Amino acid sequence: MVQIPTRALSLEEFLQQPETEPASEYINGQVIQKPMPQRKHSTIQGELVNAINAVTKPQKTALAFPELRCTFGGRSIVPDVAVFTWGRIPLDASGEIANTFDTHPDWTIEILSPDQSQTRVTGNILHCLNHGTQLGWLIDPAERSVLVYPPGQQPELLQDPQDLLLTPNWIADLHLTIEDLFGWLKLGI
Repeated sequence: MVQIPTRALSLEEFLQQPETEPASEYINGQVIQKPMPQRKHSTIQGELVNAINAVTKPQKTALAFPELRCTFGGRSIVPDVAVFTWGRIPLDASGEIANTFDTHPDWTIEILSPDQSQTRVTGNILHCLNHGTQLGWLIDPAERSVLVYPPGQQPELLQDPQDLLLTPNWIADLHLTIEDLFGWLKLGI
């Protein structure tokens, strides 16, 4: 039997496709579906979005979005948490938050799922940093660690419970430690 190679989709063709659940990303001409988030992933993601928005939204500094499609630099990715400074949040003609974000987040946060490629996720963080993102985090619940990616610098591995997580300079009031982050996984906290 002869297999006919399938034609790769262009970014524009990919964006015309219906959304998948879980989300698919367009990376280097390939369509890659993200794994379905599990409980630890979802818990950390929800709590982190709430913690960031609790300190940024009242001052109109920034806004954190879960699972937001961001299309820029030839890729269309869906970070677990995408944080945009207030003045960079895309708006539509009526002044409301736009449905599409054709730009990089200011801070990208990924939470590694058990069957997810760390290389692919790291590649998305580096893509963001190369296009103007100010900070990236790769949270690994299995290792209870966070790799922090400041632009133009070597990543820093944080895994001691008392390690304070580096945040962008426009978030002065968010003080989270590794213990705080993974403490959200314990009921009653």
